[in-house]
Amino acid sequence: MMLEHLNCGQGHKALELFLQMEQEGVEPGSVTFVGVLNACASVVALEDGRCVHVQIIESGWDSNLFVGSSLLDMYAKCESMEDAWKVFNKMPSQNVVSWSAIFGGCVMHGHGKEALKHFDRMHEEGVQPDDITFVYLLSACSHAGLVDEGMCCLCFNEHSLQYFCKIGTLHLLGCAGHLLEAEDIVKAMPCKPHVVALRALLGTCTIHGNVEMGEWIAKQVLELASGNSAGYVLL
Repeated sequence: MMLEHLNCGQGHKALELFLQMEQEGVEPGSVTFVGVLNACASVVALEDGRCVHVQIIESGWDSNLFVGSSLLDMYAKCESMEDAWKVFNKMPSQNVVSWSAIFGGCVMHGHGKEALKHFDRMHEEGVQPDDITFVYLLSACSHAGLVDEGMCCLCFNEHSLQYFCKIGTLHLLGCAGHLLEAEDIVKAMPCKPHVVALRALLGTCTIHGNVEMGEWIAKQVLELASGNSAGYVLL
């Protein structure tokens, strides 16, 4: 029930259910703690989150990777990066979920260079990044104007995330105004680029006022749309 309220954007309702559980003597488990921490994060209830943190420690769930990752995510979203880092550093080990959560906190608070520094640490510790990790890193690089650093991150896992990296590269270059380089990537793709990649580039053309390139990309999108048997409008 808590998770259903969260899915409907009703964080306060989820918190109320958690309090009702406590009053009825129902012992929370890892899934319950993850749910209530997400509820605290969604409504920015820092003090409630700290109370839940105490319960997690008392019940012994603080060593659980997913509970720990939810804890640091809650602290980051409640604008307490100091607490988020304390949780992260006390975790017995970190996986891609916990690393991505801390990257998300860095991005949220505009610490792009810090996110990149810790990405290097993640690499050194042998943790394999996933799509969410790269989304946060791209956001950090885009907002901080760290184009070269962002491109290095994208090249790190080029083989296993090649498709995602193509789209991410276009977004990063486009946001930084390097539209010609982004266009070269589209033209170098061995097959028709996916509409998501084109839309990423089209949006940045609008931002930077590059009408000529925008018209070229729009033409590519329309060609893909005309070949779509379902007849959906892809723009």
